This record gives sequence, structure tokens and C-alpha cells, in this order.
Amino acid sequence: MKILIIGSMGFIGQHLFRYFSEKGNEVWGADVVYDYINKDRFFLIDASNSDYNSVFQSSEYNLCVNCSGAANVPESLKNPLHDYTLNTINVFSILEAISKFQPACKFINLSSAAVYGNPKHLPVKEDSIPDPLSPYGFHKLQAEQICKEFYDFYDVKTCSLRIFSVYGPGLKKQLFWDLYSKAKSGVPFSLFGTGNESRDYIYILDLMKVIELVAQHSAFNADIINVANGVEILIKDVVSIFFGLFDHEIRYSFSGETREGDPVNWKADITKLISYGYQPAFTIEKGLEYYYKWVINE
Repeated sequence: MKILIIGSMGFIGQHLFRYFSEKGNEVWGADVVYDYINKDRFFLIDASNSDYNSVFQSSEYNLCVNCSGAANVPESLKNPLHDYTLNTINVFSILEAISKFQPACKFINLSSAAVYGNPKHLPVKEDSIPDPLSPYGFHKLQAEQICKEFYDFYDVKTCSLRIFSVYGPGLKKQLFWDLYSKAKSGVPFSLFGTGNESRDYIYILDLMKVIELVAQHSAFNADIINVANGVEILIKDVVSIFFGLFDHEIRYSFSGETREGDPVNWKADITKLISYGYQPAFTIEKGLEYYYKWVINE
């Protein structure tokens, strides 16, 4: 299979490029960053004016996975236009090029559980009414609607993955990176929230398997798929698990302060994902052990 990964230099994109390549596929990358291992299979994208016409005119692909965009809720509140450009306009530009030059190319859009906001019921199902808490969540939802638009009116085969909390080696932001950065200072510190907030985590290699299964089994009719392990864990518990890997005591507390745009509790209904044959290979304990072994060498 010939696969194009847009955003191939990002956290998920790099893992996906390697994963599909090791499976024997012909994988191409596209990103705004030029420092790339295989420049013969790489397209440089203009971050300020993304034009994907040349990308889809130059070669034919069986599958395009969009791993590009911004994933920063606080920054989306400060600069919503920038977030909208990267997360929404960018998806339109990609799909417009596909519809013009390669309408048979399947498209997987990496969306986010941020579209749900604070769900009224857990586990949250794909047909739950979205209620984003941030511009980031709104823009991800709008990108999903664009995927439906191109399926309904231009017959482009699309689907969107609502990814919950992905983590693993290579991720240099979000909770676990922040925890490690603060812990190594040796100074007591505080964390946002009460610790009773919850998330549904998925390890990066489990996400790779999910994307492979979706490529094989999705109807590509603009369908929406929750991506998580279906396991809710309190933040205070996951912090305790992570700090339990250190060889010294770490002193910290929860401030009780909340951040605008942050949901309280998440747990995904992954019935659809399980129907594709998905079985998580990594528990949170196992995944954090791998992450810790990586991060201490960074």
C-alpha cells in the first residue's frame, strides 16, 4: 500500500511513518519541517500557505493520514486564528486536493476527544452531542464536518478518529513530560486541578495498531471513531504510578486551580474500535515504564 502521512515529523506522524514502513508499505511524508531521513519521499509544506495540489498531482496514494495541526488548548485560546488555520483550513485544503486529483485516495483525519468537552454521560459514545470547551475543540469538530462535506458532496472516502489521551516516547509536552521536567529539579511543586480529574489513555504503539485497523475496516463514510483504551484513570493515580518509577521521593501537591478549556472526566466507549479487532497491548503501567526509560535519556 502507498501511504502519505501529512505531519510526518510530529509525535504521532514519526511513529506512524516508521510503523507503516516496517510493515512493508511505501510511505511518503509531508511536513513544514525539512529535516527528514528520506528526502526522496518527502514534500515540504509551506506553513503559512499550504498547497497540497502538487503533492497529489505528483503521485497516487491508497491512503492519506493527516497527523498535522496544532494540539495546544491554551494557545488556541490566545491565538484562535492560528489554531483554525492549522486544524481546520488545513483539512479543507488537503481534501480539496484529494477530490481534484485523487478521489479514490482514502483519508484518515486525526481528530480529538476535545470535541466532547465535558460529557454528560460516561463512557462517551461517538453519537454524543459535541460541546467543545475551547477553540481547539471547535476547530477539530469543524474539521470533522469538513470530512463529512467532502464525503457527501464529492465522494471522498473519509473518517475521523477522536483520539483521547495519547502518550509515549517522543512526546515532549503534556502531563508526563511536564511531570518529569518538574520532578528532576528536586524542588516541591504544584499541579493544576484536584487530582480527581480523569483521562482515558492510549499508548502510542496501540494508536499505531488502531490506525492500521481503521484503514482495513472503516467504511470511510465520514464515520467517527473513538480512540482510547476504554479505561478511566484519575490524574492523581496516574501521577502516582509515574512517580513510582523514580528512585527518589518527589514532593508535589494539587493546587485545586482549573485551566480554561480543560475537561474534568473522560472515558471512551470503544465498542466500534473493538469491532475492528482492537485489543490494547499496553496498560498504563507498562506504557509509563517505556515512557520513563525514554525520557530519562532526553
